[in-house]
Amino acid sequence: MDKHPLPQGKLWLVGAGPGDPDLLTLRAARLLESADLIVHDGLVGAGVLALIPPHVERISVAKQRSRHTMKQEAINALLIRETRAGRRVVRLKGGDPFIFGRGGEELDAARDAGIACEVVPGITAAAGCAAQAGLPLTHREDASAVSFVAGQCKNLTDQDWSGLAGHGRTLVIYMGLATASAIADKLIADGVSPGLPVAVIERGTTADARVLRTLLTDLGDLVARERVASPALIIVGKVAARADALDCLGAPGLIASLKDMACDS
Repeated sequence: MDKHPLPQGKLWLVGAGPGDPDLLTLRAARLLESADLIVHDGLVGAGVLALIPPHVERISVAKQRSRHTMKQEAINALLIRETRAGRRVVRLKGGDPFIFGRGGEELDAARDAGIACEVVPGITAAAGCAAQAGLPLTHREDASAVSFVAGQCKNLTDQDWSGLAGHGRTLVIYMGLATASAIADKLIADGVSPGLPVAVIERGTTADARVLRTLLTDLGDLVARERVASPALIIVGKVAARADALDCLGAPGLIASLKDMACDS
């Protein structure tokens, strides 16, 4: 617990990390114990939710693709209303609040409403999942730059992804399962090698985690063939060949190609 009691009528945007409760920050754990109300996403790990004391009220605002339990405007209104009522409100978000978590929108709403708001960062899925897989996002021999993108973006085919993946770069794709085939086609069309290694990390940092390796040209087929389920992360780049993962390549000769790349990397 904090040495001093928390103020009344304050909002915290808190990152819950990628799933494993042991990856929760000390600050986040303390806030879970001290809150009056916790408003949480569906991607917050069950182990993290289990840390919430029984007397603390909780509200789930879980979102799924094309179906939201509560629209973002309603979530903003809930946070503002409960904080103005003098409650200590924790908005608990999977990963980090500011990386594809709409934390920026909620912070803007709090500022516009004139309520006190503090952001508590969390370990984002890219860092947590890659670490579990033994996959370095940067490496002196393979990658000196990392890009994070959302795979559910609108007008995917109209966007230029040519500088995001390839030599010396690592591309991390969040929320990309449903568009995996289109993402692979788009990257290849923008000049990325079809033979670039890819790792797909399903339920990363949890006991049920699964890490699969393939090549970019096989990405869409892999997701379908292995029935990869959300939440999952896609990592594209030479560093993916370093992952502690199961080779799941669907075309003749691809396993040999991947091993050759691993040796050359």
